[in-house]
Amino acid sequence: MTRPSGGDNRKLAIEAHGLVKRFDDTLAVDGVDIAVPEGAIYGILGPNGAGKTTTLRMLLGIIDPDAGVRRVFGNDRPHEVAKLIGYLPEERGLYPAMKCDEAIAFLGALRGLPLEEGKARGRVLLEQHGLGHAVDRQIRQLSKGMAQTVQLLGTLVHRPKLVVFDEPFSGLDAINQGKLEVMIRELAHSGTTVIFSTHVIHHAERLCDEVAIIAGGKVPYAGSVDAARDRIPAQVRLETRSASGPWRSALPGDARHDAKGEASHFWYFPVPETGIEELLKPLIAGQAGILSLSIERAGLHDAFVEIAGEAAARALEEDNARGAKP
Repeated sequence: MTRPSGGDNRKLAIEAHGLVKRFDDTLAVDGVDIAVPEGAIYGILGPNGAGKTTTLRMLLGIIDPDAGVRRVFGNDRPHEVAKLIGYLPEERGLYPAMKCDEAIAFLGALRGLPLEEGKARGRVLLEQHGLGHAVDRQIRQLSKGMAQTVQLLGTLVHRPKLVVFDEPFSGLDAINQGKLEVMIRELAHSGTTVIFSTHVIHHAERLCDEVAIIAGGKVPYAGSVDAARDRIPAQVRLETRSASGPWRSALPGDARHDAKGEASHFWYFPVPETGIEELLKPLIAGQAGILSLSIERAGLHDAFVEIAGEAAARALEEDNARGAKP
């Protein structure tokens, strides 16, 4: 099992070994291993049908695995530490007749928070998130985005140590997605562990310390975002004025050439083992006419393709194009 980066001595909020889950004849999750350090922002990244939601539900004890073990804060019975957990499911839902502070208090009460304290905290949270004017409104009177925010606040009202979001960005406009990103960072800064599933790579890349890439019910990679990106060698991007000359022999044989008219030429190749400095000498001496030179590190998308394969990457792109919720 891939352990958290930074050493094996960090406390784990969640760990799972060999999780398996079948639904009738369908193998939904096939031997998943995950280790989530306390205080981390951890992403579970994969396309529709990959097994993300099933994995989250097993981790939280909503459903039991057919095989394997999972522990939440060291407890192999997640229900016994439910008061420490906040969970925002993929399927959103609030009682439409409830007022906003009542809905937040109700969700808190499900985690052991007294109703009156939940209402008081709910009013404060609504005010802090720009919804103070809606305290007495019924859920049915809210816009979709406002209702999603209320449910999110209900997930946090009991001040959990672990927050699990299943596709939290789905259905949110760009402004509210940005607000949610800020909230996730603030939660982690306060020491709360945040886990979220997503099919959108840029959310995982921007927010996560570590990710589990899941495809076909398996986790071919679990670890730091940086380590995933480093599986692909950094590429040199060289722009020259000249198309050819004696300096060409200094470029690697597999250098890819992309001409942009007659004025400039681009070359792409892995960073040479001898370094960039040794490459510069023949380029300058040969009058290549260097217009720009940069070292470009692989993104998480490229790492996903390398790790999960082209088919999973295409499925991920199709989900994004449809705005689908895995």
